[in-house]
Amino acid sequence: MTNVLTQSRPIRLKGRSYLALTLNPELPFEDWLARLDDLAGRSAGFFLRRPVVLDLEGLEIDRQQLRDLVAQLSTRKVRIMGIEGARPSWLSPDLPPAMSGGREASDFEAPTAEPVQEAAVAESAEPAEVAIPAEPQPVKATPSIVITQPVRSGQSIIFTEGDVTIVGSVASGAEVIAGGSIHIYGTLRGRAMAGTMGNASARIFCRKLEAELVAIDGYYKTAEDLEADLHGKTVQFWLEGETFKVGSLA
Repeated sequence: MTNVLTQSRPIRLKGRSYLALTLNPELPFEDWLARLDDLAGRSAGFFLRRPVVLDLEGLEIDRQQLRDLVAQLSTRKVRIMGIEGARPSWLSPDLPPAMSGGREASDFEAPTAEPVQEAAVAESAEPAEVAIPAEPQPVKATPSIVITQPVRSGQSIIFTEGDVTIVGSVASGAEVIAGGSIHIYGTLRGRAMAGTMGNASARIFCRKLEAELVAIDGYYKTAEDLEADLHGKTVQFWLEGETFKVGSLA
């Protein structure tokens, strides 16, 4: 009877997906870190409380170089939650764990990293069930959400499935992240990142431009990069190939 009462309950393991930034460091690391510092200086706190994954695919380094890189990022308050594309010989118990299976997404080259690539990282403790349709399914309309209140400083609106419309303003220190386009019917003072799941046709529209950063599919512009005559104007941003374009709607 005592055994039954004191028997521990089984632990429940559940799979869950989280959104993380992916950094793609380049050699030499000293130059890449200098560029990272420059980007971070343009948008203070961008990495604060953000999970980050290091993608080392294609790099020829050793364990010590990796350990030094992680340490350098730690001093910059960049928290590495996992490492992707690393050889087993590079990893050790004192380094973040290996990760794989993250859905491809665009880089967030925001003040946080090389194109701040944003990746949805999925680590599941249980195998997912995959349903195979017997017939081709009709194409669904692109989903979208509408936010009817201003986005306050410190808030993050993340909707990677489609478009985001903000009926109001986005404060400094706030951010809107969308898999599709972003429409802001107010002042954009914070950060807007569209096309974060690899959608190069996404656009950003805002009624009044005072942005800290705008990005589409990994290409970005910070406040310092934006033309002075666009400040306070109604504008849109889009990509033409690998060129980040901006134009007035007035």
